[in-house]
Amino acid sequence: MPVGPDPDPVPVRAPRVGLATASVYPEGCAAAFATAARLGYDGVEVMVWTDPLTQEAGALRRLAEHHGMRILSVHAPTLLVTQRVWGADPWGKVDRSVELAYEVGAEVVVLHPPFRWQREYARGFVDGIALREHDSGIRLAVENMYPWRAPRSRELEAYLPHWDPVPQPYDSVTLDLSHTATAGSDALAMVDALGRRLAHLHLADGTGSARDEHLVPGRGRQPCGPVLERLASGGFAGDVVVEVGTRRGDQARRELDLAESLAFARLHLEPVPG
Repeated sequence: MPVGPDPDPVPVRAPRVGLATASVYPEGCAAAFATAARLGYDGVEVMVWTDPLTQEAGALRRLAEHHGMRILSVHAPTLLVTQRVWGADPWGKVDRSVELAYEVGAEVVVLHPPFRWQREYARGFVDGIALREHDSGIRLAVENMYPWRAPRSRELEAYLPHWDPVPQPYDSVTLDLSHTATAGSDALAMVDALGRRLAHLHLADGTGSARDEHLVPGRGRQPCGPVLERLASGGFAGDVVVEVGTRRGDQARRELDLAESLAFARLHLEPVPG
């Protein structure tokens, strides 16, 4: 039987590029949706915050519909500064975040590992995350963090089981490139080690300072471009979310920084023709 020509290859989709609502702080959630739409982002990551809009599925759906934006991910209120959002029970925060993600159509919940003083939460964290991910069908992507540095360069291990998710048995991980800078981690090595477990990327930059800087990509020392290129060539199926700090500039400067971040991501994520 004659063999016909090879079928046309399936086109490779570049990862979507989203905007974290945290990137427009001190402006709120509504401003993030408007900014993302105006600049041409593919969607939004909602950081659950004291802003009531970030906590209410109906309001978020209306914002998304109004601006033609997808909600790509929900960031659970597991930061030090959101300890009072949705109560004090950490599992309650996680469960409400998963419920919110389901209601708004997000595919990923980003969360931080437990703080060292949350010992009971930490004891069941790995199994609890795996169970919720299995039952919900939503990826619970644990974010890489960093050691806290006290005066005289003394490091404090603030997270359990550890700030580095690579050796942990998580099925899904978020890689944050500002956090790799602060931790002194090798971001490219982490991408390779995580493989398919890498579910989500926070695009930012850093100089290696003890402070978590969240610079516009290309303004620090992280291999932001090579990481994006590695993801694009490796069939990364997750999303890239710009999470940069813009609070020190006015609205015009903020939009320039966020437009530059989007252009950087698009440039380095463009699939190379085979």
